[in-house]
Amino acid sequence: ILLFSEFLLSLEPIIVLHISMDVSAKTAISKLAESLHKQTNFTKKECEHLLHMYRELAGADDVKLDRSKFKDILHCSFGMTDAMMIDHVFRAFDTDFDSSISQEEWLKGMSTFLRGTLDEKTQFAFRAYDLNSNGMISREEIFQLLKATLIKQPVEEDPDEGVRDLVEIVFKKFDTQKKGVIDYAQFKAMVAEEPLLLQALGPCLPDEKSADAFLCTFEELHLPTTISYIKTGSQR
Repeated sequence: ILLFSEFLLSLEPIIVLHISMDVSAKTAISKLAESLHKQTNFTKKECEHLLHMYRELAGADDVKLDRSKFKDILHCSFGMTDAMMIDHVFRAFDTDFDSSISQEEWLKGMSTFLRGTLDEKTQFAFRAYDLNSNGMISREEIFQLLKATLIKQPVEEDPDEGVRDLVEIVFKKFDTQKKGVIDYAQFKAMVAEEPLLLQALGPCLPDEKSADAFLCTFEELHLPTTISYIKTGSQR
């Protein structure tokens, strides 16, 4: 019979961490999970596990998760490598725009990231694509998003010209009301009609395999006093 830590090692782990918590820390996490789990797609126990993970990654109980550590999580656990898109995903998690991710933002963001409904994922993707957070996606924002995701190839012609052509195709598809910008209502309506357009402007959500592997490390598991879980770290 495999030990729990050995089971985690079979799921592409990077670092296996053993944490022994004092009663006060465990109680604080339990209370926070109790107050927040109904606002997520997780059980209370699953929220507790994610909060343990958050506190270990942040490095201290009173420290929030910064951009650098969040980047490591997306890179190591979900295979996301595009630095610009990782910044956009960070901003979608960081709903209060304080350049860090709180425990509540972590739980709610992961809820959408891993188990979100189509509506929740649509809201998340729109926040990621709305680069200046003004509630609208402009032609310039679409240009930046598409230019970053397209594979660069050596060509004699201006490479930006092809991107601009794609921008117009996207606008023709999404800007059904001819506003000159894409607002959330237009984006939501088009994704509801054609769900494959959810990430048309770049991959801002994990693929199913990565999400399932991450979920398997904690879903429906009871937390003992000493737990083992995967912590992201720098690649060797």
